[in-house]
Amino acid sequence: MKVQNPLPTPRGAETIALTLAELRKLSPGLDAPKIVVLDAKRQPVLSQLVDSDGDDVADELVFQTDLAAKETRPFTVESGTRPTYKPDDFKVYGRFVRERHDDFAWENDRVAHRMYGPDLEIWKKEPLTSSGIDVWVKRTKKLVVNDWYMTDDYHRDNGDGADFYSVSKSRGCGGVAIFAGDKPAVSRNFVSSRVLANGPLRLIFELGYAPFDAGPNVKVTETKRITLDAGRNFNRVASTFKVEGAGTAKVDVGVGIGKHANADLKTDKLWMRTWEKVKDDDSSLGCAVVLPAGTSAALRPTDLDTFLVAKASAGVPFIYYMGSEWSKRPGGAADAGSWTKALQEQARDVASPVKVTLAAAKK
Repeated sequence: MKVQNPLPTPRGAETIALTLAELRKLSPGLDAPKIVVLDAKRQPVLSQLVDSDGDDVADELVFQTDLAAKETRPFTVESGTRPTYKPDDFKVYGRFVRERHDDFAWENDRVAHRMYGPDLEIWKKEPLTSSGIDVWVKRTKKLVVNDWYMTDDYHRDNGDGADFYSVSKSRGCGGVAIFAGDKPAVSRNFVSSRVLANGPLRLIFELGYAPFDAGPNVKVTETKRITLDAGRNFNRVASTFKVEGAGTAKVDVGVGIGKHANADLKTDKLWMRTWEKVKDDDSSLGCAVVLPAGTSAALRPTDLDTFLVAKASAGVPFIYYMGSEWSKRPGGAADAGSWTKALQEQARDVASPVKVTLAAAKK
């Protein structure tokens, strides 16, 4: 197998995903629990078997590599003894947090986020109905979600980061809305969740939302699938909409970023980003959304959010990317210009994916 970077710029922590079906075309007897990945020196490469459809059977193999500009790297996939994962191997994690009013929280070695479940809507102390996406900033590579919930002291930075972002009723960092005319229609808090893959390299989970009104006699139901890989600032989001009573197979979907008074907003045809000072902290926080190349989108501001609005087909996943950054994260973007460059690189990488060539081993 050869992995090629088609770009004249380097790319790090690139995730290579191979279906077991395509591997078995070249090696029919390949047994998933025995698959190993080797580099050019025949050294083992950390890999993960993924069950992408929830049937408890692995159907995909993923591993990661760094690639220099225009570099091609060889790898071998063969039968062997898969190593047992160690705790330090895990760079991604996500879970349903019943003890915190039904949050779903997730993270990797760079970023962390959460979304809100049904119990938060009826919490007597501080109820919130919102399907926006929250941002937790990190300056450690270790996984912190469990520790932060355990101590319940994550609204201040104790050395690893904190929850400095405010979502409230907005879309937060990359939530969606359906537009019928000029008004956005949004779902309530998620009502179901399931984790399909939980590391060490790739996290995949789904959130389900109850039907909501999106125009006269129109109801929309969303299923949101989020994929986060190790070493990346951006999540891949696939929102699939069931539309009832519309008389059309398409809807206008807006991907939004919440408006904050001190945020610097920059937009382009396929992306937008904010960069804002963190209250009571000498740092800045960035949020961004990126649409795939070829998408036709229009900028649309509302009282709470700024949206990129594009057409989506009912029943077909609507793909976009959302990410965040903190100026205190070691090696991360330290200012607005650096954050803009990072999301431009994300857009470039999405438009020019790594090329993988498979071939049977010579006997």
